[in-house]
Amino acid sequence: MTSGYKLRVCESSIGSADLLPGGGTPPCSPPLPGYMSRSPATVRTQHAADQNINMAAQRVIVYGGRGALGSKCVQHFKTKGWWVACIDMAPNEEANENVIVKMSESFTEQAGQVTADVASLLGEQKVDAILCVAGGWAGGSCGSKDLYKNTDLMWKQSVWTSTISSRLATLHLKEGGLLTLAGAKAALSGTGGMVGYGMAKAAVHQLTQSLAAKNSGMPSGAVAVAILPVTLDTPMNRKFMPDADFSSWTTLDYIAELFFSWATGMSRPASGSLMQLLTSGGETQAVPTQ
Repeated sequence: MTSGYKLRVCESSIGSADLLPGGGTPPCSPPLPGYMSRSPATVRTQHAADQNINMAAQRVIVYGGRGALGSKCVQHFKTKGWWVACIDMAPNEEANENVIVKMSESFTEQAGQVTADVASLLGEQKVDAILCVAGGWAGGSCGSKDLYKNTDLMWKQSVWTSTISSRLATLHLKEGGLLTLAGAKAALSGTGGMVGYGMAKAAVHQLTQSLAAKNSGMPSGAVAVAILPVTLDTPMNRKFMPDADFSSWTTLDYIAELFFSWATGMSRPASGSLMQLLTSGGETQAVPTQ
């Protein structure tokens, strides 16, 4: 790229994606749902699936449940006795059920596939929470020769997944349920060195606020909240930035626990809130934007 950025595609979590806006190239893993092909899902009998979901008192869907943060969320909710479904490029073996996203360059085609597969899985059952933790990062200014490619990639990884999650919420979320989306603190202002990323995350912020507006289609009493991290403490980030100040990074455990608190109605922000995750000295605060 003419801007000096290298394209990296982050895993199906926001962990590596939401790094420093100053232009540091984050370490990343394979591409996200909405971009790469998906391996075939392991199909269970519908009878067994129905028994499984009916037995669980509380249910959650994790979009991007194979990535670092997504895997942590799957694990955390499972330890609390929740039924967990994962949507991603490949199955998470810890989840109760998996919906595998198929490769497509068409948003309507991919969205239709995921929506149909989730409907088939859930039937008439509703879920208590939908956590969208899919995302990615690619740098580049408007002067970069890869601007178009990177912007398309960022849109697929953040906006496609957030839009599909929002549609799923209108169809399958319980009244009073929780939907979380993955924004970024960097996108609260200009992102000259990572234009596509900033635009995509800003769109997620707008979507979150729209879901809180009248006639959004959300179930009665349900809330939509976006988290806006800076840098998440993942093994990959530590590997590629060994000299960084880890005490300023937000842990995955903190976010999983935060989501669980919100899902169970504890300290839940108002619908439409954009919650900045500010970490200093190993302590994190979730602070709403003004």
